[in-house]
Amino acid sequence: MSHAMKPLSCDPAKLSGLSENLIVSHYENNYGGAVKRLNAIAERLAELDFAAAPVFLVNGLKREELVATNSMILHELYFDSLGGAGGSPEGALKRRIERDFNGVAAWQTQFVSMGKALGGGSGWVVLAHSARSGRLVNQWAADHTHALVGAVPILALDMYEHSYHMDYGAKAAAYVDAFMQNINWANVAQRLPAEQGAAS
Repeated sequence: MSHAMKPLSCDPAKLSGLSENLIVSHYENNYGGAVKRLNAIAERLAELDFAAAPVFLVNGLKREELVATNSMILHELYFDSLGGAGGSPEGALKRRIERDFNGVAAWQTQFVSMGKALGGGSGWVVLAHSARSGRLVNQWAADHTHALVGAVPILALDMYEHSYHMDYGAKAAAYVDAFMQNINWANVAQRLPAEQGAAS
């Protein structure tokens, strides 16, 4: 199966506090690189004789497949979450955040704090819906391989340096604030699973 880059769903020239150059570079080089890498790995795996291949080769290729796949998916989520006016979510998403975090402000404080704590490091902050608990959670993720099992990610903040260094240098906290001002809550809300047994 060959993967293709999804087009940007936001206009990178119209984001507040995030330059067009930053977004285009991030999209083409980092997201595009993950898609190309995943396709190259898939080709190698299709040719591999798993019965005869050394275990380190099998292990390495499958690990890299996971890294590239999650990088592709998280970047798609990231870019699809941009292009809005920030602020607060509405409707069912707002009600779920209020229920699960004791208010939108409390959720935002936690999410932003997690992003700023990753400044100078690498990783993602993910708002995800846990199927096990039926609740929304803010999840820390690193190396594109950490995910809450059985959870559906609905919002992702990329905290790898490539996502902000061109605009903000080492000022990761300012980048987090800019990201929050550009969230497209309508797109995020579309990814929220419906509650079982309840109207959303």
